[in-house]
Amino acid sequence: MAAAKYKYLIEVEKAKEAKDGKPSQGPVYRSLFAKDGFPPPIPGLDSCWDVFRLSVEKNPGNPMLGRREIVNGKAGKYEWLTYKEVYDFVVKIGNSIRSCGVGEGDKCGIYGVNCPEWIMSMEACNAHGLYCVPLYDTLGAGAVEFIICHAEVSIAFTEEKKIPELLKTFPNAAKHLKTLVSFGKVTPEQKETLEKYGVALYSWNEFLQLGDNKDFDLPVKKKSDICTIMYTSGTTGDPKGVLISNDSIITLLAGVKRLLESVNEQLNEKDVYLSFLPLAHIFDRVIEELFIWTGASIGFWRGDVKLLTEDIGELKPTIFCAVPRVLDRIYAGLTQRIATGGIVKKTMFNFAYSYKYHNMQKGHAHGDASPIADKIVFSKVKQGLGGRVRLILSGAAPLSTHVEAFLRVVACAHVLQGYGLTETCAGTFVSLPNELSMLGTVGPPVPNVDVCLESVPEMGYDALSDTPRGEICVKGNTLFSGYYKREDLTKEVMIDGWFHTGDVGEWQSDGSLKIIDRKKNIFKLSQGEYVAVENLENIYGLVSDIDAIWVYGNSFESFLIAVVNPNKQAIESWAEQNGVSGDFNSLCEHTRVKEYILGELNKIAKEKKLKGFEVIKAVHLDPEPFDMERDLITPTYKKKRPQLLKYYKVPLSCFL
Repeated sequence: MAAAKYKYLIEVEKAKEAKDGKPSQGPVYRSLFAKDGFPPPIPGLDSCWDVFRLSVEKNPGNPMLGRREIVNGKAGKYEWLTYKEVYDFVVKIGNSIRSCGVGEGDKCGIYGVNCPEWIMSMEACNAHGLYCVPLYDTLGAGAVEFIICHAEVSIAFTEEKKIPELLKTFPNAAKHLKTLVSFGKVTPEQKETLEKYGVALYSWNEFLQLGDNKDFDLPVKKKSDICTIMYTSGTTGDPKGVLISNDSIITLLAGVKRLLESVNEQLNEKDVYLSFLPLAHIFDRVIEELFIWTGASIGFWRGDVKLLTEDIGELKPTIFCAVPRVLDRIYAGLTQRIATGGIVKKTMFNFAYSYKYHNMQKGHAHGDASPIADKIVFSKVKQGLGGRVRLILSGAAPLSTHVEAFLRVVACAHVLQGYGLTETCAGTFVSLPNELSMLGTVGPPVPNVDVCLESVPEMGYDALSDTPRGEICVKGNTLFSGYYKREDLTKEVMIDGWFHTGDVGEWQSDGSLKIIDRKKNIFKLSQGEYVAVENLENIYGLVSDIDAIWVYGNSFESFLIAVVNPNKQAIESWAEQNGVSGDFNSLCEHTRVKEYILGELNKIAKEKKLKGFEVIKAVHLDPEPFDMERDLITPTYKKKRPQLLKYYKVPLSCFL
């Protein structure tokens, strides 16, 4: 396939036919924005510490980290620490860490929701060459204990309310963990308990005093040095420790900067970011590094999803990053308000939406497609996000196409979908502003990686066909340095310098990429047919009356079944129109409702020309969304298939 066919890609290496048992490989591509080469290294920028240090020198008085002041139990305005003030705290924290006998190459854990102390502790790690080991806020004590022991964490910072959870990791954690620091206060009982294990516990203020009148030299840091071990949540088995170097992060920053400049959306020091996605995840970590590098401002939420909208209204961010579940909630809230707003408002909204969307399809930028509709109809949506958001970025999981299209029209902002893994240092692909054709895709590669597709013959995916499909493989300096203490797993995914993502992609005619499947999520039915289950879930997920679906089958049966989370508003509306009574929970058990959902799934199966064995034969409806509390999804909203099977074994048994 000729590279000229792809508007946003440059071909840098020819395709390779299957040879010596290796699958065929499509051409190697890179972003059009890297046609003259990848962004060159930035002089003096060799580590994440340099990102912060140089920004402090350039922007000492800029507001850097903000949190809402609490007066008489009520949240007020954001209070800010400047870059210089944060730097002074970081110096103190670093000296206190060193006073505990912890130094270069040691592991430092950070546990809790995002807050200024999180960032300051991370920067102290960067300064003194410690490996920062984030602990997912949503992980339970078992996984936290595993990570502390596996990474040999010797000092850890923790949110005050997480201390009881951390206490559950002892005595095993005490083999390595010797110092624990609360971001807030500690109780005498907690200190006494940890002293029995030989662990020193400090409140934040106590810890800051440890380094008083002490001054430790900073080690020389290299690009190749590891700066963080990020443990992936994993859908099965123990978490894997992904080694990420300074070079990975600073290379990514240079690539994202080039990308934003190329589409005229570069960041500046006046930009404001709402920090609520977990800093323990690479997606948020690199976004915040980008803001720090720019000298911009980062405001933190209060850690309560019910108060998120209020925090947004007070902070008024200019850039909003979210996972699809958050954007789904925004979409559901808006559509419900439209449906209950009366016939006049509903008609006006639908007309404005259709008119603007039509103009965007013709190639108009979102700001020029219908300024009048933006001012009269859609401005309220923009105000709901604080009134200043110009860029909304979705990552960590697929965003439904209908949600993405809706938000591109009504949010009065660019809505972009990205794709990346912890192993690729987050952003590897991102869709582009004002390119409506990229709906449902993750866009072209960022301009600092090479990408190719590798055929997956057993799933029928051919990287050399007219519509190339195959496993997404990535090469470049953003890649991880291996899995900590798991060279065997590293060798499985790193082959000849290429990282094999395990995800299956399909090149689109403009050079954007569509994620269509997961290589490992394939099983065989009793008649010998292979089922690519993730691809089916993407197709069935197009049914507007459902929020989520898990498709199941096995080699002992000839058909597929599914567990569905129906959309509450849609089901209640259908029930009212069809004379079916009961609350939402009882509706999910009603035979007619199940038949209706099954019929909708069959309609989309027919529309998308699915094969007979890919059609779902029975459904179980669960009114409760798949959640982390029941261990059914990961913190990044990927389905945990073994756990789903275990949880739903009883209701599914009546179909099998």
